[in-house]
Amino acid sequence: MGNRVTRDDFEWVYTDQPHTERRKEILAKYPEIKKLMGPDPQLKWVVSLMVLTQLVACYLVKDLPWKWVFFWAYAFGGCLNHSMTLAIHDISHNVAFGNKKTKWNRLFGMFANLPIGVPYATSFKKYHVDHHRYLAGDGLDVDIPTAFEGRFFHSPARKILWLFLQPVFYVLRPLYVNPKPFTALEVTNFAVQLAYDLLIYSLWGPKPVFYMIAGSTLAMGIHPISGHFIAEHYMYLKGYDTFSYYGPLNWLTFNVGYHMEHHDFPSIPGSKLPLVKKIAAEYYDHLPYHTSWVCVLWDFVFCDSLGPFARVKRKYKVAKVE
Repeated sequence: MGNRVTRDDFEWVYTDQPHTERRKEILAKYPEIKKLMGPDPQLKWVVSLMVLTQLVACYLVKDLPWKWVFFWAYAFGGCLNHSMTLAIHDISHNVAFGNKKTKWNRLFGMFANLPIGVPYATSFKKYHVDHHRYLAGDGLDVDIPTAFEGRFFHSPARKILWLFLQPVFYVLRPLYVNPKPFTALEVTNFAVQLAYDLLIYSLWGPKPVFYMIAGSTLAMGIHPISGHFIAEHYMYLKGYDTFSYYGPLNWLTFNVGYHMEHHDFPSIPGSKLPLVKKIAAEYYDHLPYHTSWVCVLWDFVFCDSLGPFARVKRKYKVAKVE
């Protein structure tokens, strides 16, 4: 396990992201795809059921031994909470209530946030806009690891540690790479989440709170579902900085695996992304894709060409707001 990553820098490119041009071409050829844009009427009900399920789970774990609380946090709660973060991802694109009801989308994101245990939804929205607008943008897209991460996490053992620490880097990286003012909505998100956590604690003690937060943290580290973090934009093939995943875990993750399609059409709900691929098949069938997030994680750890530096990076000419 001592082989070092062969890359010592990001893959700098001087071309625009491919999604904008492909979107124009597809819409010119298949204007009916526009009908897929807009709210998903089922999303709010699916998310509500997930929140209720986790509330019941909090009650059920309150008297379990700690080892079983830990087990269920990883095996069940983590799966559901990671799935919920991807529901929040969909909600951040206003597909719960539509673009004309952005406030309702933000509030519903806070509701979906409740089982996760830590405030997340509003801050995610704030930075995710830049991820789409400035994909792989230096100092703009906080999904890109820092140079420190690339230099330090270069061996299989350190890459495993890096995967465990993914939740930490996703929290701290934006504050270093592209800090933004704290907003009133983020304060509200924090207050709502704190009130919910305190309510759960007052009703059933510390174990349900641990179950929520540990589940979220563990499932964003080394977990089969967390393979999507790596699969989406790490350069498994030179020249490509977005990849789709076509496999059964899409069923649990709001089709986030259809990531090429999502970046081409971010206003289309995850539930309808397979239709994009079906309608415009000639634009997607020839592109490289993943079929296993577990294999993605394995290759990331043990392949010398992969690591935090295995990302495309671009310079964008924009005036950053101070």
